[in-house]
Amino acid sequence: MLEIRLKGLEETEKFGIKLGEVLQSGDIVCLNGELGAGKTTLTKSIGKGLGVEEYITSPTFALINEYEGRVRVYHFDVYRLENVDELYDLGFDEYFYGNGVSIVEWAEKIEKLLPKERIIINIDKGKTLDERIIVITGEGNRYKEIIKELNID
Repeated sequence: MLEIRLKGLEETEKFGIKLGEVLQSGDIVCLNGELGAGKTTLTKSIGKGLGVEEYITSPTFALINEYEGRVRVYHFDVYRLENVDELYDLGFDEYFYGNGVSIVEWAEKIEKLLPKERIIINIDKGKTLDERIIVITGEGNRYKEIIKELNID
């Protein structure tokens, strides 16, 4: 587990870019946190680190957006998901087990469908408006490698 306190939007962006730079094809990043915690903001920064030049928006109504970067980025937002059949209809497993990086907002809603090896980021609001507390957990060798590369002193 790694806990990081980000004191503002600039630190959040730097963290997201750094995370994006270490992510590789096949990685799955699960973002959890209440409304307004900063899941989409963090996703935008991760996208920058992955080389995405296109403006990243929340796929709240589309369920998934795809972006080109140094690897393909699949951005899921399952907040409005009414049942998991919608994900089956999309062929979600092709994304999760494909050649891109999957970023899933509200991942706790589909936890049973997610591969065991994944990076889980819980975002909590801090004491100030822009402060965020990031707790990173996960399973598997990639999670351990990413934690090692992200360990910020």
